[in-house]
Amino acid sequence: MKAMIFAAGRGERMRPLTDTCPKPLLKVRGRPLITYHVLNLVRAGIVDIVINHSHLGHMIEAELGDGSRYGARIVYSHESTPLETAGGIVNALHLLGDEPFLAVSGDIYAPYFDFSQALDVLKDADMWGNPYPEDQRDIAWLWLTPNPWHNPDGDFAVDLYTLSNEGSPKWNFAGIGVYRPEMFDGIKPGDFVKFGPLMRKFIDMKRVGGEIYDGTWVNVGTMRQLEELNTPLRVVR
Repeated sequence: MKAMIFAAGRGERMRPLTDTCPKPLLKVRGRPLITYHVLNLVRAGIVDIVINHSHLGHMIEAELGDGSRYGARIVYSHESTPLETAGGIVNALHLLGDEPFLAVSGDIYAPYFDFSQALDVLKDADMWGNPYPEDQRDIAWLWLTPNPWHNPDGDFAVDLYTLSNEGSPKWNFAGIGVYRPEMFDGIKPGDFVKFGPLMRKFIDMKRVGGEIYDGTWVNVGTMRQLEELNTPLRVVR
């Protein structure tokens, strides 16, 4: 399995830091956010990594290089103008290949997420080995978290590992998922395409699975969050 890390966002809410540093290179406890993902992907045996970038992308390439010092093989997909999540995926599909791939947002802090669980979530056959019809098998698998303060109403409901746009309770999309390339059929490289409407279409078709992740997870979107993550741990006496 290959992986894609999204790193093309401008990081407007983190200015002025992101005027001179791409958001995925902001450091938490001395390490860039994106580096946590690279190390955890390699630990899970996922070593072929595609990173899209735009704003100050050369700094990301300078920091990570070809990935060899981490045990990874990293290639880059440059976007002269950010193409949003779905557009960025399509622009990089020629690097990701024809098999399901993992994708993760480069600006989330999830240092203990085990990416090895992504290796077999999109199954082509049932437990008895009977193949699913292509138009019925899951086309994506998402991880959801308890709702953070910035998304109190959540995004999707989940029932028996099948996601729904309706229902209660709703959970927050963690920015981590596995996708089949055919999900993006009909979108051309270079198109600006948002992820949400596309995902909700397939969720309505009952073709998106998912599960809850309740480990450490932070969408680092404000200066306060970054400062809190970097606050030294207090020693309990």
